[in-house]
Amino acid sequence: MTTAIDTNVLIALWDTDDSLNHAAQRSLDEAHSRGALVISAPVFAELLAFPARNAAFVDAFLNDTGITVEWNLDEGIWRLAAEAFQKYASRRRKQGDGGPRRILADFLIGAHAQKRSYRLLTLDEGLYPTAFPRLVLTRV
Repeated sequence: MTTAIDTNVLIALWDTDDSLNHAAQRSLDEAHSRGALVISAPVFAELLAFPARNAAFVDAFLNDTGITVEWNLDEGIWRLAAEAFQKYASRRRKQGDGGPRRILADFLIGAHAQKRSYRLLTLDEGLYPTAFPRLVLTRV
């Protein structure tokens, strides 16, 4: 089975001071043993925001690890992300939720994995089960 990787897993892997570094490595190794590893275009974009990283570094890392970038997000992915984002925004307004705000990229990452029938490897325990109940998750 193909596993899509959430940005937070790769950030934990790159940050050797992160307490989840070893767990991220182990989870990636396990996912790779089950099949291909991919990231969506929004994950690639978010990875560039990590300090001291640039496109050349990210490209080399992905090439060395065999992780593929799926650049094209079709209409179905955008529509699923939009619907999930709309429901999230509505819940947030009704509940007056003061918790961390989510960005559209989070919903594109989940929609990409669900529409392509991939498992999603993530550190996030809150968003994906609510926004994408049919999405198969693997948590670090």
